[in-house]
Amino acid sequence: MREDITEIAILAGGCFWCTEAVFQRLEGVSLVISGYTGGTIKNPAYREITSGRTGHAEAIKIEYDPSLISFKELLEIFFATHDPTTLNQQGADRGTQYRSAIFYANEEQKKVAEDVIKELEQQQVFENPIVTEITPLGPFYNAEDYHQNYYNQNSSQGYCQFVINPKLSKLQATFTSKLKKETQN
Repeated sequence: MREDITEIAILAGGCFWCTEAVFQRLEGVSLVISGYTGGTIKNPAYREITSGRTGHAEAIKIEYDPSLISFKELLEIFFATHDPTTLNQQGADRGTQYRSAIFYANEEQKKVAEDVIKELEQQQVFENPIVTEITPLGPFYNAEDYHQNYYNQNSSQGYCQFVINPKLSKLQATFTSKLKKETQN
């Protein structure tokens, strides 16, 4: 992967442990960092985020090679691996920090996000309306070290088994051609 053509995508789809695990497995993705964005305070900590009062979402920063995977393909996988129809909630995780959001870095990303949502709604992919927000990217703060690469280091824990594994199974079944060779089983 050439460093000079790496682009950034910032997505929030509930707990960042889940989204990180999904996007780490994609061909063309060189780095996934769990963090916080969309809020009102500088350098927030996890304990502040979980209060729901900072306005931040748990999000991931994806570095990717657009010649191997497009922003649109990232969004298609994003929408297929979380529920974009539940406001401020993913499963049992509730609060604004678990909202579904696309934090766009430029007008092209904004247009692609709007087009993907419009297409999903026209195709009636979801029973309920999509509530994913499309918001300009502001500061992104890396989460604490113990949140990084969480699933890969803790895959036997209950949350990983019951919440993340089904997402990875769906990814494997639906997007096999987009997976890194070492993750295709």
